[in-house]
Amino acid sequence: MTAPMNRREFTSLLLAAGAVPGGSQAADVEQRNLIVNGLDPSAARSEYLDLLKAGGVSCWYRSEDGAGIEDFASVLTFCDQNAGRIAVARSVDDIWALHRQGKMSYIVGWQSAEALALQASIDPALSHLRAYHELGLRICGIAYNVANLFGGGCLEPQVGLTRAGRRLVEEIHRLRIILDVGGHTSEQTSLDALEMSKGVPVICSHTNIKTLNDNPRNTSDRVIEAIARSGGVIGLSAFNDFHARRRSDASVPRTPQVALDRHLDQYDYLKRLVGVDHIGLGPDFIEGNNGEGVVSPDTTTMVAEAYSSQRPWYYVQGFENIGQLPNVTRGLLSRGWTTTEVHKVLGGNWLRVYRQIWGR
Repeated sequence: MTAPMNRREFTSLLLAAGAVPGGSQAADVEQRNLIVNGLDPSAARSEYLDLLKAGGVSCWYRSEDGAGIEDFASVLTFCDQNAGRIAVARSVDDIWALHRQGKMSYIVGWQSAEALALQASIDPALSHLRAYHELGLRICGIAYNVANLFGGGCLEPQVGLTRAGRRLVEEIHRLRIILDVGGHTSEQTSLDALEMSKGVPVICSHTNIKTLNDNPRNTSDRVIEAIARSGGVIGLSAFNDFHARRRSDASVPRTPQVALDRHLDQYDYLKRLVGVDHIGLGPDFIEGNNGEGVVSPDTTTMVAEAYSSQRPWYYVQGFENIGQLPNVTRGLLSRGWTTTEVHKVLGGNWLRVYRQIWGR
């Protein structure tokens, strides 16, 4: 297993690859290479900040559980406890300001709108979305694998956006929150939401490609292309099952671990399908939450045709934690990707969409 790099070593890798033309611009390398970890719900611990730093990450989108106010209380407590290293970012200006101070930025979001779906009435629930936005919510999904008040999950691909879901999408856009579809959200709900989002970039924070591996959790070319047409970004996950586990593997306790090349193939595929401007990092690590054991057989969200029943879950070899991100960089460069293209994938594309939606 490759040892994690520190930030200086990672910068040297990019310099050696020609990331900063004519090394005279070395002082600007950090500005040129602000790395965005586009979705990573690992446990918020100070030790994980060390691993993020080893991967060169400056901006961490750590999705919350969607429990409501408790999410934001825990985020603020964590950032207070690590005040010299990380703080909540509510804008791209915040991200850059923290980066210049040598601090990491923490973006708050939800993988689904379940915290709102649990409210008794849709109107108060949507009014609460503004309050969550004021607290720092900047990215919001619709459903997590199964249907809720707003629409379908990926395990029910034909379930579309509901009337309440349409209200939700309207409110997300009004508040300039980034809408996250595909992945956990059903194909039809995603397409319905994209149809409502003309002129607004929409993202898929973390997924893999159904054409390359027919896992129910993966996203179709149809949705990927619609996201790209919106100007959005598709974040690629390093989760092993989404690279290799198929519907026919439901009786297999754990999918064998695949090599890093299988993951790099996903970047190449997206580059051909929609272009490099629509690809980002969405590794979906669950460090600190990936316990041993067997997933409950009666679960409705982690079904056997999509997820291995035996834990801990694997990630692809060579990208098993965020500290191994330089392996992805090396791999893309070795496949002929230019340093400009790699910069876009590492963070430039995410920052572009963040600025387009948030406004600054």
